[in-house]
Amino acid sequence: MNETIISKEEVKALLAHRVGIDGVPEKFKVITDTSDFFQVEYDDVLVLDNRLYWVKRYEKEGRFGLDDEPKFWVRRAVDLEDGSTKIIKLVFHEQFDTKIAGVPVKCFRSPRKEARILDLVADHPNFMHGRWVIDSAGNNVRILEFIQGPRLDDIIQKHAGTHEEYFSNQFPAVFDTFIEMARAIKFLHDHGEKHGDIRRDHILFDRERKIYRWIDFDYNYLHGESMWSFDLLGLGNILIFLTGRGDVLVPDLYYNQRSLYDSLWGEDLNISYKNRVANLKKIFPYIPDSLNLILLHFSFGARLFYDDIDQMLNDLAGARADLASMAGSEPCPVKP
Repeated sequence: MNETIISKEEVKALLAHRVGIDGVPEKFKVITDTSDFFQVEYDDVLVLDNRLYWVKRYEKEGRFGLDDEPKFWVRRAVDLEDGSTKIIKLVFHEQFDTKIAGVPVKCFRSPRKEARILDLVADHPNFMHGRWVIDSAGNNVRILEFIQGPRLDDIIQKHAGTHEEYFSNQFPAVFDTFIEMARAIKFLHDHGEKHGDIRRDHILFDRERKIYRWIDFDYNYLHGESMWSFDLLGLGNILIFLTGRGDVLVPDLYYNQRSLYDSLWGEDLNISYKNRVANLKKIFPYIPDSLNLILLHFSFGARLFYDDIDQMLNDLAGARADLASMAGSEPCPVKP
């Protein structure tokens, strides 16, 4: 794409208009080719589709032991036209292999897939929004609206009191939120797309819009018989986490609740993470059977698996009815 040539002096004038003359950096680069994202530094200005973005910081990884690890291909920036904060995702062709229940899965980042989904979900409230542009070197750069608000998993782990109090008072509303987010994934699947990286830290609560939203769609994977298996597994792991108000870890049970540890078998563990319990009814006996049977679809002892999200949603509806009959009243809202 041909960008309008803009001089540093013109950029300085735009910066001064936005932040005042004292806020204009002495040194910065004007960049139209983002191929080497390591060269994009603090205070540089990206010119993308003839619009200027002032780079302020990089984003960080959120979990799996990688907290605070920088993601140099993901930058937070100021749109110099309107002053809004944007997340700029540059092209990064990462690939890795993983195993799910012993089955190898090849995963990779696909900027084009994420761009395609951004177009698809532009009017859907439960997804991040943004647009994609092609820079001067042909790179697919995604420019995302910044979502101000906490992650769902952080919200859940802040609930005080006993687990039974959480399950009785807050979990029905949490469960409703999960069903809402699962229906959003059904929207993708119904249009032949998959999220590709369903994780609990990829659901944010948008404080401005008062709604939960999925983020980060750039992972893709080479699927086998089921195109949806990885997405469904991700949903199952999130539901196990929400039901347990966090991960129920085998080592914690061993050291702190030995009788519960001794009641477990290998088949009770999470099919993705051997140190986590999936059969939560053994830990929390008040969990209704209908809900626990959903969790068992994601355990090592599973004999049946979900083929598509409609099957899972049908079971979720049954479990929600059981939760309603147990509570006998409207659930408390999920408060960030």
